[in-house]
Amino acid sequence: MLAVEGRSGSGKSSLAAAVAGRLAAPLIRMDDLYAGWDGLERGVEALRDWVLAPLAAGRPAIWRRWDWAAGEYAEEHRVPDAEWLVVEGVGAGALPAYLSGVVWLTSPAAVRKRRALARDGETYAPHWDSWARHEDAFYAAEPIRERAGLIIEN
Repeated sequence: MLAVEGRSGSGKSSLAAAVAGRLAAPLIRMDDLYAGWDGLERGVEALRDWVLAPLAAGRPAIWRRWDWAAGEYAEEHRVPDAEWLVVEGVGAGALPAYLSGVVWLTSPAAVRKRRALARDGETYAPHWDSWARHEDAFYAAEPIRERAGLIIEN
């Protein structure tokens, strides 16, 4: 599993999509696993319990997508069999026992905010500061950047 990590707006989604395409690998986005704006840790647990632990045990991995409008987990998705799995998002690199590598993307805060708000507009704007605090707390407890085999200034 390759984790593409970094703070919101750093360019993870674009890079992960390109890498997954190149590797012909399934791509899981942490945005689909977070349990809402306060669900970063729960999303990491979902990644472990629904995807990584089953795959490591040789079992099928089936995850559920968070429905942001309904505020609950929705339909199930099966992870296709493949040599590689790419997971992108904050928390993707938090489970080192399951990782083959971590790529960390970094960008200045003003650039990240501009990109994120251009991408998600008014949906994200009221949550930017709160999500940034979640990222701060999460990365203070999880030294993911230090685990990265590749750091990209984007």
